[in-house]
Amino acid sequence: MNINTPLQGASIALPFTKAADPTKRHEVVHLRIPFANRVPDNVRNHFVAMCGEYVGTVLFLYMALGGTQVANNIPSSSGLTVQQTGSNPQQLQYIALCFGFSLAVNAWVFFRISGGLFNPAVTFGMCFIGALPWFRGFLLLIVQILGGLTAAALVSCMFPGTASFETTLGGGTTVVQGLFIEMILTAMLVFTIFMLAAEKHKGTFIAPVGIGLALFVTELVGVYFTGGSLNPARSFGPCAVNHSFTTYQWIYWLGPFLGSFIAAGFYKFIKVLEYETANPDQDSDHAVQARAKAKADAAAAANSDASEKEEVDMRPTSSQSRTERPVSSHSKLGKGPRGLRHLHLHRPHHKARVMSNSPAMAHADEAFHGVHDDDNDHITGPSHSPAYGGYGGAKRRDAGDMV
Repeated sequence: MNINTPLQGASIALPFTKAADPTKRHEVVHLRIPFANRVPDNVRNHFVAMCGEYVGTVLFLYMALGGTQVANNIPSSSGLTVQQTGSNPQQLQYIALCFGFSLAVNAWVFFRISGGLFNPAVTFGMCFIGALPWFRGFLLLIVQILGGLTAAALVSCMFPGTASFETTLGGGTTVVQGLFIEMILTAMLVFTIFMLAAEKHKGTFIAPVGIGLALFVTELVGVYFTGGSLNPARSFGPCAVNHSFTTYQWIYWLGPFLGSFIAAGFYKFIKVLEYETANPDQDSDHAVQARAKAKADAAAAANSDASEKEEVDMRPTSSQSRTERPVSSHSKLGKGPRGLRHLHLHRPHHKARVMSNSPAMAHADEAFHGVHDDDNDHITGPSHSPAYGGYGGAKRRDAGDMV
């Protein structure tokens, strides 16, 4: 689409204003919130990241929980709901798709603002490997829990029917089994985030697609047995809204955090062992950068050598400095041929004139017309000739003072 660049800053492009006129936008003073310039940058950055993470978590879980509500309440062809007939592969696949695609879209949208984590377990893992400061991680964890509460409340208010998007154990799964299922599935998701987003490479810009697919496949496995939480905010929000906490609610906190810890430990383990050397050139991004840097260094060295050589070539020798020294406007020449000889040495070198019908001087003697030795020892010349070093001609000087 052929559209103009959005207006930068806090100014709003109201109709019939300079901000709305593309030809006068440069005249608009970019305004901020009053007194915002007095807020330190780190405080403002934390606030912006918290706002982005809160909105992103709300949107992610709103779409995911809304899809779960649809899958659990929509009647089948026989007129019975899933709660009445039991789970089926189509319903589980629908829920997994809702979670996976919602995470992919929202992570792609919000990763420039806050990182697009939306999960306290992922936040803990990013802090543990050093990709996120602990203080920022603590702030994001708080808004993620609040985002889960907000999303669950919105879905419960807006969608008809009984809220049926809580995470519960199913299929005869025990509490211990549910704990380990949540741990392994979360480890898979978090390690995917480490390798695609935290570990920078040439495919990092499409990391949200891989992360969304990772959540999709883990939901396919976990939805039937544990509800597929992998996210404490996802489980806490619906339980708080419905005022129904199960006795095993703790597995949806401990399991994801243990899985994140395992993923972080394995990631640090392969980083210490320099995993890049085990299967080299699989991701050529580092190799390309290294080659480009080597070429740039070689070019810079060549340019430096050429510059030094040029400086040496341009540096005058001692004999050149004596013969090519310009004559100042106050210089005087002595009598006799010696004075003329020195005058000739000080003349600038010009290319030989081509003989033509023009009135140009054909002989060197004509160039010195007016230069003579008189009784007053004056040497005069053209008032504007550059051979005399200035305007007004050369003044008197003894021949012995010539260099």
